[in-house]
Amino acid sequence: MKFSRAITAGALLVTTLAAGAGATTGGDGNGAGVREAGPTSSMAVAVPRATLGKTLATGLDVPWGVTFLADGSALVSQRPGTIVRVTGKGRTTTVGTLSGVDANGEGGLLGLALKPGARPTKAHPVVLYAYLTSTKGDNRVVRTRYDGTSLTKAKAVLTGIPSAGNHNGGEITFGPDGKLWIGTGDGAVPSHAQDRTSLGGKILRINPDGSVPADNPFAGSPVYSLGHRNVQGIAFDSRGRPWASEFGQDTWDELNRVLPGRNYGWPVVEGKEKRAGYVSPKIQWHTGNASPSGLAIAGDVAYLGALRGERLWAVPLRGKSVGTAKSLFRDRFGRIRNVAATPDGDHLWVTTSNTDGRGTPSARDDRVLRLDLG
Repeated sequence: MKFSRAITAGALLVTTLAAGAGATTGGDGNGAGVREAGPTSSMAVAVPRATLGKTLATGLDVPWGVTFLADGSALVSQRPGTIVRVTGKGRTTTVGTLSGVDANGEGGLLGLALKPGARPTKAHPVVLYAYLTSTKGDNRVVRTRYDGTSLTKAKAVLTGIPSAGNHNGGEITFGPDGKLWIGTGDGAVPSHAQDRTSLGGKILRINPDGSVPADNPFAGSPVYSLGHRNVQGIAFDSRGRPWASEFGQDTWDELNRVLPGRNYGWPVVEGKEKRAGYVSPKIQWHTGNASPSGLAIAGDVAYLGALRGERLWAVPLRGKSVGTAKSLFRDRFGRIRNVAATPDGDHLWVTTSNTDGRGTPSARDDRVLRLDLG
């Protein structure tokens, strides 16, 4: 395998029109060998009304990852390497800076992950995981300890993920199975996505210590699914099933339901195309209307942050299929990078990405916003 890890102690094609732009939905494609658990619901899920509740933070430097603490505050990464704590009342404090971060191009300090319910104290710090582009020439997952005030020196958990000026992926999150799920990009080399010995263009699943779970689909490999171009969002529905957002190249962006060992087609297939051995997305958008980064699921509605599309997409999940996508907050906040659902599911925290060199920043950018649902 072309990867290394460091283990630390402790550890049917239907077309629908979306409001504001076109989106199309589809099935699982022609791949074989995987059975889906649970019944299929035919009940439509309503998309709740979403309103801007509060601007929680302003003046941030390209915020990216968001992960919640038990008290309702969140740690937010900034691409140059600094992490801030943002409270529900809008107080922002710096907790530390990770060293060895290469923030050139689309790289830098990207996703963050804490185990749900983390309560840091001086006596009992919690473990914080981060996905970053390293000055050593790769993307990697590292871990540090956070005591409620500051961070310890980070140590590598998984290394060797291809990096480049773009297509770095960057998502990392804990699944309901207690594993770390990681979305990577192809590192600007499309062939990485089809190469099972490469960690690029994949969704990875590892134990918190960096080892490979025994029930992964490929023995001894962190690869859970392959054929991805650039995955920056992973979230789980009410049945614990993983979904992922994916950047297309010139035409189609995707929302996929992630199945173990399956191939999502890149670079052979982009978007929906029935071809044996490849899985079609559940829904697709033209790249100008989406460029989806962060993904959150609340009340079995998937919310995708759109960069080029400058809006929030809301997609109701209907068992194995999806309903009609809705366009929310179009052209209101600029480029939306990440979307994180609060643990109670009543709110979304959204980060903008208008100071990344591709947006038109306002005087208050970049921001963390709280959206209220219902």
